[in-house]
Amino acid sequence: MLMSSWMLFSKQEGEITLENELDASNFLYNDSIYSSEFRDILEKITLCYYLLRKDKIVVPLNDENGIRDILVNKYLNNSKIKRIIKLEYFILPEVPETTSLGRTDIRVFSPNTFYNQNEYYLIECKRLGRKAQRGSSGLNYKYIANGIQRFTSGFYSSFYKVNGMIGFIVESIDITKNVGNINYLLENNFGSIKTVSFLTQEHFIQNFEFHFSSVHKTEDGFPLRLYHLMFNFI
Repeated sequence: MLMSSWMLFSKQEGEITLENELDASNFLYNDSIYSSEFRDILEKITLCYYLLRKDKIVVPLNDENGIRDILVNKYLNNSKIKRIIKLEYFILPEVPETTSLGRTDIRVFSPNTFYNQNEYYLIECKRLGRKAQRGSSGLNYKYIANGIQRFTSGFYSSFYKVNGMIGFIVESIDITKNVGNINYLLENNFGSIKTVSFLTQEHFIQNFEFHFSSVHKTEDGFPLRLYHLMFNFI
């Protein structure tokens, strides 16, 4: 059930707050300050998702770039919405990276580090559906091969050792069970990815069930935490 996000606009801008339940002891490395900052970003991205659903926007279910562009251009980069939810970050959709070969879906700059073009968070977006949920021809497999693995291999950079993924649910599925299918594939089909912690449910976004995190080792041996948001468009 969608949170009553439209109620945000009945309040004065200065009254909106988001409750965080942060526990730095959960992190397996010392970059807890960046994890906390990124969690705040993900909360606000989720608020924009709620607004998109409330507005009954029809998204192109067969086009993940089209879904991303609506989320980014109409909501995350909407100046009025950014002021209300206090999203004080620079959001860039699909542009080449400055430190790797990657071209990820969303790049997020903090205004405090904008002078350094190498410091940013990355978010990769992938469609998820019913077909071959534990097979190599399904979207779950691509979620790992063209998402998680691109972070662990260094194809996408990880300046803060914290990045994210958004799964766009484009067919009717049990989201929690499907996360189990992604974990199954990670364990059984992707031995090259050193997974420390499989996708595990998180609880820092208020009234939003489907957010998770996982921890993997990068090729240079550093732990990398990935946060996973599952946005249902059905």
